[in-house]
Amino acid sequence: MAALTDAMAAAGFGALLLLAALCAGQRRAEPVFQPSFIHMSGLRVNSFFLGDSSGVTFSIILDAIDKETGNLLVPSCGGNERAGDWELSVTPGVGASKVTVTFTRNLQLCLPNATDCCTAPLCVVEILQVLACSGSMMLARLLIQAEIYANSSFTGSVSENMPVIPNQVFQPLGSCPCDLTDGACDVRCCCDPECTPDLKQLFNGSCFTGVFGGDVNPPFDQLCSTWTTEYTPDWFPLLCIQSSLSNTPFLGYFYDGSVSAPKVPPFKIPVLASPGKLFTGYRAGDPIMTEDDEYFTIPQSLTGQCVRNAPVAYLQDFDVKCLSEAASYKEGLPHDVRINSGTGDFIQQNVIYRTIPDRDKFITKSEGIPTVGMPLQSITFAEHYTFVWEGDNIEGVNVTVFLGNLYSGEMLTQRFTAEFVRLKSDNAAEVPYNPGYQVGSAVRAANMSASDTAGSLRIWQPADRGLCMSATHTPVLFGVDSFSGCLLEVNINEDCSLLRGRVTEKLNSLIQATHVGKRRNSNDSNLNDWVQIIRLDPSNPNITASPGDLKGICPGVPASLNIRIIFAAVGAVRGIPREEILAVQTSYSTITWQFQCGLPCENTASLLPITAAVEFIRVPARPPVPMSRFQINYTEFDCDRNDVCWPQLFYPLTRFYTGEPYSRCLAAGLALAFLAVLAAVMGSPCFAQVWENFSV
Repeated sequence: MAALTDAMAAAGFGALLLLAALCAGQRRAEPVFQPSFIHMSGLRVNSFFLGDSSGVTFSIILDAIDKETGNLLVPSCGGNERAGDWELSVTPGVGASKVTVTFTRNLQLCLPNATDCCTAPLCVVEILQVLACSGSMMLARLLIQAEIYANSSFTGSVSENMPVIPNQVFQPLGSCPCDLTDGACDVRCCCDPECTPDLKQLFNGSCFTGVFGGDVNPPFDQLCSTWTTEYTPDWFPLLCIQSSLSNTPFLGYFYDGSVSAPKVPPFKIPVLASPGKLFTGYRAGDPIMTEDDEYFTIPQSLTGQCVRNAPVAYLQDFDVKCLSEAASYKEGLPHDVRINSGTGDFIQQNVIYRTIPDRDKFITKSEGIPTVGMPLQSITFAEHYTFVWEGDNIEGVNVTVFLGNLYSGEMLTQRFTAEFVRLKSDNAAEVPYNPGYQVGSAVRAANMSASDTAGSLRIWQPADRGLCMSATHTPVLFGVDSFSGCLLEVNINEDCSLLRGRVTEKLNSLIQATHVGKRRNSNDSNLNDWVQIIRLDPSNPNITASPGDLKGICPGVPASLNIRIIFAAVGAVRGIPREEILAVQTSYSTITWQFQCGLPCENTASLLPITAAVEFIRVPARPPVPMSRFQINYTEFDCDRNDVCWPQLFYPLTRFYTGEPYSRCLAAGLALAFLAVLAAVMGSPCFAQVWENFSV
C-alpha cells in the first residue's frame, strides 16, 4: 500500500507541475516533457509531452547511466515501447500527449521456491529514459529514477479457517478494545496480552480506563455493591439488585443488530400510483418528465461547464453552446422519447431535420492537425426546442435539428436552445408575457451615449488554446454566476504602462454599454427603464517601469473584471416571479505580473491569464425600515442586544409563538387572566366585608 500511495503522490505531483506551468503562462517553442525528471516509487508514473505528437515515436531505454563514469549516456532513437519489466503507453491529445510508464513485475516478497517476485525489500533501483524521436532526431527526453520497495503488507498464506466470533448478546465482543496492534504491545493498554510485565511497569499508572481500557463489564448503578451513603437514596437497599457481573446490562452494548443490503435509489422521481392521472401539472422550475418517469434532458451550461444530461426546467428558456471534438462526439437523447404533458398524457416530439447552411460558424480547427479523412456523417450542429404550453401543461414540442459533417481534428461548437411559448385560445402561439427577467435569459444592455443604442454585456468563451485573440464571446445570462477568462501573450520586454492599457482594453471590450435594462421589455427611448452601470476604474500606480534593473515585473495590472448585478423580485406573473435589475457595478482586481519561463527565456512569450466574473446578488424589493434614534440609543427594550426582553413577557400569547395552536394559547391566557382577576378580587378588603355580611 505504501508503494501505491507513493505512486499516486508522484503522479499527482507531475500533474500539479503541468497545471502550474500552464496557469503561469509558460509557452514552449520546442516539444518537451513536463515534468522532465520523475522520482518513481510506485508501479506507474505519468508525464506529458507538450507539442505536436503526430509523426513522433516514443521509446523507453534502460541503463541510462554509465556504470564506470556515472555520467548520463547519450541515447539513440532505436528503442521500442517495452523494455524488460517496463512498459510505455502514450495517449495522444490536442497540444499535449499523456505518457505513462508502468512497472509490470510483481512486488511481493519472494516465498521459498517462488519466482517473479522481489528478493529484497528494495525491489527495484534503476534509471531509465523515455525518448520522443522524429525519425533519428531526438525531440525530448524524460529521465526517471525508480526506487520501488516490495509490498510487505502480507507475506504469509491465507488460511481458510473462519474466526469464531462470540454472540454479542451473551458475551462481550473483545475483552480488550484498546488492543489495536496485532503482535505488538499498545502503550497504556494494560489488558493487551502482548504487553510483558516489564513493559507494563512503564505505563502502569496511566492505563486506559473504562470500556476502552478493558473494563467491558463495569458495575452498574443498580447493584447493591455499588451503594454509597452520599449519593444514593434511603430506599436503595430495598430495591437494589443482587447479581454477578456476568449478567450485566452492558452485554450487547456494541451489538450492531441486523444487517441489511443498502438500496441505491434510481435516478428517477418517484410517482405515486393512483387510479387517475399521474400528474397534476407542472409549476415554474419543475423538471420535465418523460414517458419512463425520467428527466427530459438537453445539454446546458451549469457552473460554467457544459452538462450533457441536464434536466429541462418548465418555463425556463436557455441558449447554450458546447464544445466537443470529433473523436469524443456522442449523440444526446433520442428524439423519439415521448414527454409527459403534465396531465398523465404523453406527447410525441415533432422533429424537423435540416442541413446546416454555414458550418464555419460552428467549427474551430485545431492547430497543427490537418482536417483530412472521412467525415462523420449527420452530426448534430444545433437543436432548437419550442415548448408550447398552456397553464400547467405542455401542449406540444417542436424540434428543429441542424445536421452537418465533422472531420477529424475539428472542434465543434454545438448550440442548444429551448423556448417556451404560450398557446392562445385560437391555437396561435405567443411568448408568455412576463416583463421581468427569467433565469437563463440574456441581460439587456444599451449604449445611451451613441446614436445606435444597441449594446452588449458579455464574457469570454475560450476555444482551442484559450488565447484572447481566438476567444469568442457569450452574453451574460440572468441569475447565472459565471467565471471565464483567456490568456494574453506578453513579452519579457513589455512596457508596464502599455501592458496595463492592453489588459484594460481587453476587459472593457466585454462591456460595450453604459446602461442595463431593468426588465426584458425595457423601452429604448425611456431612460427610466434602464440603470446606469457604475464603473470603478482600476487604480493607476505611479510605477511606470519595473523596479530596479529587473525586467518582466509589472505591479498593478488589472487582470480581473468583477461584474456585480443587484436584482430583486418585485412581483409575480401567473405564479412566476418578476425579477428586475436594480443596480450594476464593475470593478477591477490588480495583480503583480511576473514573466515566467524555463531555462531559455530568449524569443519566448509568457501567457498572462485575465478573467471576468459575474455575480448576481438578490436583495429585498423594499429596504428594511431604518431604526429610530430611540432604538439606537436605548437598548433596554431591544431583545437582540439585551438579556431581559420585556416585549416578550407575553410571548406565548403572541403570534410569534408556534409551539401550540394559537386558539389553545389564547384560551389558556384568558383562563390565567380570569384566575388572576378572581384572586385580586377575593383578596381585596371589600370582598372580605361583602363575604362577612353575606355569611351573617
